[in-house]
Order: sequence, then structure tokens, then C-alpha cells
Amino acid sequence: MAKIHELSDVLADQIAAGEVVERPASVVKELVENAIDANSTQIDILVTQAGLKSIEIVDNGDGIAKEDVAMAFERHATSKITTREDLFKVRSLGFRGEALPSIASVADVVLQTSTGENTGTQIHIKGGQLVSQSLAALRKGTDITVQDLFYNTPARLKYMKAPQTELANITDIVNRLALSYPKIAFTLSHDGRELLRTSGRGDLQQVIAGIYGVQNARKMVAFSGQDVDFEISGYTSLPEFTRASRQYISVLINGRYVKNFQVTKAIIEGYGSKLMVGRYPVAVLNIKMDPLLVDVNVHPAKQEVRISQEPQLQKLITQTIYQELAKENLIPSAIKNLQTKHKLNTDQLQFNLNEVSANYLGNTQPSQKKAPDRVREPQNSDKLFSALPDNDKKPIVIKHEAELNDQPLKQFQQKYHTETKPLPFGKGDLKQELTQVPADKPIKTEEKRFPSLQYVGQMHGTFLFAESEDGLYILDQHAAQERINYEYYRKKIGEVSDDAQNLLVPIVLDYSTSDMLRIQEKEAVLASCGIQLEAFGPNSFVVHQHPTWFKAGQEEDTIREMIDYVLNDSRMTVAKFREKTAIMMSCKRAIKANHHLDDKQARQLLKDLAKTENPFNCPHGRPVLVHFSNADMKKMFKRIQDPHQPLEEQE
Repeated sequence: MAKIHELSDVLADQIAAGEVVERPASVVKELVENAIDANSTQIDILVTQAGLKSIEIVDNGDGIAKEDVAMAFERHATSKITTREDLFKVRSLGFRGEALPSIASVADVVLQTSTGENTGTQIHIKGGQLVSQSLAALRKGTDITVQDLFYNTPARLKYMKAPQTELANITDIVNRLALSYPKIAFTLSHDGRELLRTSGRGDLQQVIAGIYGVQNARKMVAFSGQDVDFEISGYTSLPEFTRASRQYISVLINGRYVKNFQVTKAIIEGYGSKLMVGRYPVAVLNIKMDPLLVDVNVHPAKQEVRISQEPQLQKLITQTIYQELAKENLIPSAIKNLQTKHKLNTDQLQFNLNEVSANYLGNTQPSQKKAPDRVREPQNSDKLFSALPDNDKKPIVIKHEAELNDQPLKQFQQKYHTETKPLPFGKGDLKQELTQVPADKPIKTEEKRFPSLQYVGQMHGTFLFAESEDGLYILDQHAAQERINYEYYRKKIGEVSDDAQNLLVPIVLDYSTSDMLRIQEKEAVLASCGIQLEAFGPNSFVVHQHPTWFKAGQEEDTIREMIDYVLNDSRMTVAKFREKTAIMMSCKRAIKANHHLDDKQARQLLKDLAKTENPFNCPHGRPVLVHFSNADMKKMFKRIQDPHQPLEEQE
């Protein structure tokens, strides 16, 4: 008996549906794209129970002729392309002919359509099988209803997220399509409640206002540019309006929303040094190009594309955004002042102590044979401590590179071991913090683990100098203060009480519909840190009070950052959220650069640092201090005998 056989059409469609129809948002995307391809100017999306019960798309497009209705549900039946050449110059959103048969194979579908010339047609397909087809008197356009999605593939339902998450995915898809086609009027309703409405007047900024709020839309800057192959336009936010993730950057190529890391990176690079670390702009970038320069047939959902001349496009995007932001009253970029015509080698940017000392001794020809002595950067010791958590990697009493290279790796690794202590977050359910302690001697006092430092002075209001018996220590005062604050706030945040500071003027927070739904899902996580949100209008929240440990004047910024953490991590737990909040608060209240401390303040900072559980790293993993041993200092000033010099020549 033959073992190989041909699959039935229904089963083949259900297999294809696994790639094309992942969730209700996928159905909305495919059907709305069909409506856009049909030259619609008004598209209404009506969703029930996050799309799992029903999805209805109503448009005023061209409609489908009576003789084509049944064929539209056949596999690979399409009106978009005919020949192989058409595949490489696709201008429509859909072209494979997979969406309708895939959806109909896993749902109950009723389609009513009319071209406006004769009577319309109604067709009913359930589970890939034709139920009925009849005439219908309809206006021009198409009305398609998808009910009981995945009713015949229950295994797929197990992978559905919470209803609010699925609805958030739907609103995100509709938002991107509305940004792509501002000349089309979109409405999105869920269980009878309207979530989005655009006017269809072609004003992109008006669409942005409808999605992100009017106040945020005013913080967007328009830009445009072009070269021989590409034409770009859109809006990007001022540096004051940012988010904690890249997902608010919409890249549109010939009207199609796509994901492209290099293009997104080019947008961010257009800001130069104007963006804070870990913050990303809100942007809508519309790219127009010859379809021959882009291949959209590389992903089932058509969201990943290949772009020809991509470096040229990146350069155009970066330059256009940079020039537009330069017109605004922003803090000037320091990076531009450091740029030269020739790209510097990384080694040229290292602090070469040998050359400095040699020049001061009058030797203008540094040795080319001896490797330069450098202060070892933190990342160079990652290999030794790769198993430690990100916030507490490596002991940051760092040896000079020349001395470290002379020491066997095994001895260096044995010098430190890890001792685990739970974070005092109340229930002790956070990740354990690791501290580095000498392995050869028991700990009796803090000085055994952390050197006893005597304050010497400050440089540029940023670095502190201190001495100990074993040499010189240089401390980053901001990183030191961050560590002290972090261990204070992680305890305070874990001891959430009913004590709160009432606001004289409540804070009103506006978000897009998709963000609002995600926030509602994580309200308990926010409440665990004392943030109580109350619904205030369709897409807004109001805050009447805040925890007492908030810094005065930073209440709204702190709350927004805490909400951004929740939006950026769908798996955010209470423990993880408290830790992130503690890190954020520790940074906000730490001493900034160019802040001069008096002797009393500096000495107190050193004392407080010595009392922390891990004085070696800031919460972000950066070093708090570096160490130059007595031997290092002597080497720098040539006070140690050169092995190639005769003894009598030594001073």
C-alpha cells in the first residue's frame, strides 16, 4: 500500500492557517488589508470578545463580482498578480491568495459583497466547506463576518492570551494600518465600544493624535527627504517624548508596516546624543520606493522584508532626522564635536599610561614592542564572571592590565567566590544578589571586604579620589550614590504601606487604546508599588496620590516610567517590577556629574558605600571604583627596575 498521499484541501488550508492566522489580530490584518486593496475609503472593524467570538469588517470598496466570490476562497486564488515578474513588483498589500481560504478553514465565515452594478452575493463557508451561496441586495462594498475562530482546531485556542492581550494586539494592528493610510477613515469597536476613529482626511498628525493623544502629537516633528531611489516622510517625537522600547516606531514601506532593525536603528541614530540611554522615540516613517528594490515575499505575515540599497536608505533617514531636530531648541550634541574625518581605532581611545609617563619623561618615541598598560574596562572581566546576574557582575576592584596578565587565570578566579543573600524585598522572592568576598579568609569586618578609604579630593565634580594602604582608588560618585540609593529603595518599595502623599492637582495620563488595555491587565502589579490608577475617560487614567518615597517634582515622570516598564515586559512580575523601580529611583536621586561635593559630603559618601551589601557595582552593572595598586603607581613613574636595565642604572 502506498504511504504517500495528497492532503485534502481543507487540511492543507488548516496547515496554512497556522502560518497566516496565528490569532484574531492576524484575521483583522488580512481582512483589512484586502479592504484597502479594494480602494476603500471607509473601513469599520467590529470585534466581539477580543475577536474569538466574532470579527466583522465592513468597507465601501470595489466589491467582488458574483462569478469571483466562490473562487476567492480557493487556495492561491488572487487578482493581485499573474506572472512571476509581478511577484517582484508587488504594489498591493495582499497577493498570495492564502488569507481567505486559511481563515475559512478554521472559522465560520459569511461574506456579503457587491460591485454596485447588479445585485450582491452572499456566501457562507464553515470549516472550509461551502454551506450556502445566494443573491443579496447590498450597497457597493464588502461585509465579511468571521465567527467562532479556531472552533475546529481547539489546540490553537490553548495558545491564545488573555482577552485584553488579544484585543491589544488587534488595536496595535489597526493603529499601524491607520498610520499607513491616513486618507482612509477607520473605526474600531469592541463589544459596542468605540476604540479608534480616524477622519480619513489625509492628515497623518491627526491620526497620531487619535492614537497617542493630542498632547503627545504636539511633541512630534515632521520630516521629509529624498534621493535618487528613496523618498521618506513622517513624524518623529522630540527627545522629551520617549518610550522604554522600540515598538512605538512604525516603519512603513509603500504603505506596508514592516519590521526592520537596521531602519529602526537609523531613526535612533538620527537623534545623535539627544536620547537618554534606554529611551526610544515615537516615530512614523513612510518610505516610498520602486517595488523592485524591496522583496516582501520572505515572511508568511509579510512583516519582514529585504531592501536593496539598505545602507543608502539608512544614511538618508539618519541625516534627514538629524537635520530636522537640529532646527529645534535642543541640547546640542557633544558627539559631533568629537567626530573627525578619519575613524579612530579603538586602541587610540584607550588611556595609554605608558605613553603619558614616557612623554613626561621626555621620551617622544614610545616603545612599540611593549603592550600598553591600560586601565581594564569592566567588560574585559566578563569572561571571569559571566555566571553572575547583570546587576552584580564582577568585583570592580580592578587590577592593572599588566599585573593581571602576569597573574595566572586560575589564581585570579579563586581569589573570589560568591555568597548568596536574598534581597530584602519583604518576601525575598527576587533574584538573589551576589557579593564578592575573599575566599581564603573569613569575614570579620566590613574593612576586610571593602578597603578603608581616606578621601583625597574630587575631579571635575564627577570622580572622587581616595587612598588606602594598598594604593589609589578612583570612584564614580554617581555610580556610588546609585548603589547606596538602590539598596535603600529596594527595601522601601518592598514595604508598601497605606501611607501616601495626596496630590493637590491630580495627574492625568493619556495612552493609546492598546497601551490602555495592557495597563489594565497589570494594574495589580502597579498597585503593589503604591500606584493606584483610576479610569478617566476612554483612554486615560488619573492618579490622586503617590508613595511618600517619590522625589518632589518628579511624580509624573516616575509614574510614567513605572508604567513603561509594565508595557515593555508582558511577563512582568511584582518582584521584577519592584526591582526595576528601585533601579530607576536610585538613578533619579543619585548625584549627577559636575556636582561638587565638600569634604564632609564626600567622606560621608565613602562611609555609606562601605556599608552596602555590594559596593562594587551600580545597579546597572557599571563599576563604582577602580584601583591602582602601589606597584601600578611605581610602574607608571618608572620607579620599578626595568629588567633590561643594569642594576647600577636604577635610581
